[in-house]
Amino acid sequence: MSVSEMSIGWIGVGRMGAAMAGRLAAAGEDVTVWNRTRAKAEALADSGCRVADTIADLRDRDVVFTMVSGPADLEQVLTGADGLLADPDHLPGAVVDCSTVDADTSGAMREACEQRGVAFLSAPVSGNGKVVNAGKLTLVVSGPEETWLKVAPLVDHLGQGATYVGEGDVARLAKICHNVMLGVVTQCLAEITVLAEKGGMSRAAFLDFLNKSVMGSTFTRYKSPAFVHLDYSPTFTPLLLRKDFDLGFAAAHDLDVPMPVAAAAAAAVQATVSSGRVDEDFAILLDFQARSSGVELKPEDAEVDDGLSGPSGGGTP
Repeated sequence: MSVSEMSIGWIGVGRMGAAMAGRLAAAGEDVTVWNRTRAKAEALADSGCRVADTIADLRDRDVVFTMVSGPADLEQVLTGADGLLADPDHLPGAVVDCSTVDADTSGAMREACEQRGVAFLSAPVSGNGKVVNAGKLTLVVSGPEETWLKVAPLVDHLGQGATYVGEGDVARLAKICHNVMLGVVTQCLAEITVLAEKGGMSRAAFLDFLNKSVMGSTFTRYKSPAFVHLDYSPTFTPLLLRKDFDLGFAAAHDLDVPMPVAAAAAAAVQATVSSGRVDEDFAILLDFQARSSGVELKPEDAEVDDGLSGPSGGGTP
C-alpha cells in the first residue's frame, strides 16, 4: 500500500500532537483526529485534518497514532470501554504510540493490540512543539519490522525521521537513555557556563563560542536562550527529569551497568526538586550551580540563536 492510500487516525492533539498531526496533513496525508477536548481537534480543521466525534470513528483507519499525556490516558484510549480496541469486529491495522510511557504500560498495550491482531509500534519522540514546527523532531521506534517499514514514510513527515532499534519495547529504553543524557548535559552546561561567567565572560559570549565549536549541539543551542535570558518557562520539568533518571537507574540495576556521571547529575536534579521549583524548566540547574558558586545571575539583554527560529532578543525568547 502506498503512503497516499493509507488512512490515518490521530488520538491526542495537545501541543505536541497537534503539531505532529498538522505536519501529516500538510504533507497531503488523509488524517482524522480525535481529542478529549473537541475544540483542540477542531482547531486542526484549517490544517486539513478531519475531526472524529468519537474514538470509534478511527477504528477503520489503516494506522492510528497516539500522543497522550501518560500511561492511564493511553490505557483508556486503547483498552477502555470506548477505546480503539473495544470492538473486536472493527479494528485499525496498526497503532503507533508516540506518548512517553513506561515499558510496562507499553508492553501491556502491545499485548492488548497483538491479541486482537493489531500491530503496535513504540515510537517516543525527542523534541517539543517548537521543535516539531521547525521540522527537527526525531523519533525512536521498536516493534514489528514489517509494520515499521509500512509506516516509515509517514513518520518521515513528522521531522528529521526516525531510527528503528528493534523488536518489542526497546525504544522505551532508548528514550530513557536519551533523557538521562539530557540531564547530564544540562548539568555540565550549567557548570561550565557559571565557571565562564565567574571568570569574566558574559553567558551569551561563552555560549556563542561553545555553540560554534565542535562541542555545540542542537540541544546546547536550543537551551542557550534560557541560560542567557534566565527564562525558565517549562518545556520539561525537574520532576519529569527525575522520573526518567529513576527509570534509567532501574534499567542500569537490572542490566548491571554502573552510571557514576548520571548519578552525580541526578543529585543536582534532586536538589531542584527538593527546592520546590517543580513547575519551571529543568534549566534552573543553572541557578543552583550559580548559587553554590557564589555567583548572582542576571538576565542578559543579548540576541541568541536557538538553532530553530533564529536569534531572539532579551527577555522571553
